[in-house]
Amino acid sequence: MFPFIRLAKEIFLASRQPKLSNLTDTHVTHHICWPHDLDMFLELNNGRSLTLYDLGRMATAQRIGLITVLRREGWGMTMAGSHVRYRRRIRGFERFSIHSRVVCWDDKFIYIEQSMQKRNGECASHVLYRSAITDKNGIVNPDRIQTALGQDLVSPPCPDWIANWIAAEATRPWPPMQD
Repeated sequence: MFPFIRLAKEIFLASRQPKLSNLTDTHVTHHICWPHDLDMFLELNNGRSLTLYDLGRMATAQRIGLITVLRREGWGMTMAGSHVRYRRRIRGFERFSIHSRVVCWDDKFIYIEQSMQKRNGECASHVLYRSAITDKNGIVNPDRIQTALGQDLVSPPCPDWIANWIAAEATRPWPPMQD
């Protein structure tokens, strides 16, 4: 089940923090790995990791001012792709933080980077998301989103590792072949 109470907590906490001055600023959320987050090996379940990353993105969107814009415009936020790298276990009752930031954008998508950091500073996992804002007609251009946010920014350069992922995704067949 989606952790709606945790989401409400993160949105509330983010709403009490100063607005992020730049779309690419980092927002940090703090979490505990609860028993219902665990898999059979008593570590953070990989599916729950993605759900917890959702909480970090929503809190970041709150601090950017995007949640208000989404409600006002009747827009939605969706994920169009992700790439995750897991490196360290997070065990039951362990505290960790999620660092979230927008890296860059193109004419359709917003690329968001997030990481889970253990208390000792080790990175447990890292994810890249390709996100889109949608309306009844499809994907909303990031320039239109910025206008709604009252901003007029140029995307930072797309890092090579993200550009390489975008290029690799373009070669992936869709729909996938069925055997």
